[in-house]
Amino acid sequence: MDDKTTPDTLAVVMTTVGSEAEAHRLAHTLVAERYVACAQVLPGITSYYRWQGSLQTDAEFLILLKLPATAYPRLEQRLRELHPYAEPEILALAATQVSTTYLAWARDQVG
Repeated sequence: MDDKTTPDTLAVVMTTVGSEAEAHRLAHTLVAERYVACAQVLPGITSYYRWQGSLQTDAEFLILLKLPATAYPRLEQRLRELHPYAEPEILALAATQVSTTYLAWARDQVG
């Protein structure tokens, strides 16, 4: 994230993988290891991108990860260690409008 993140900001991080098994493995590991409060696996996306000079089209699984924004640097490092892609998509969005009870719950889950 950036230097403007506060304890009152929730991050929603997106990443993609090529198989359902890999998506569930990453989601389970990151929740079990307390890097994220919640992980959701969304199937059925198609990604179009250039890789090493050629156009690629791949069926992928999107993983949404929720955590306090202040915990993002730690998550990014772990996600890079676990991710099967050479250059994983790791995008973080700040959710600045979050219910106080959900944010408190998320903070309690990440350690």
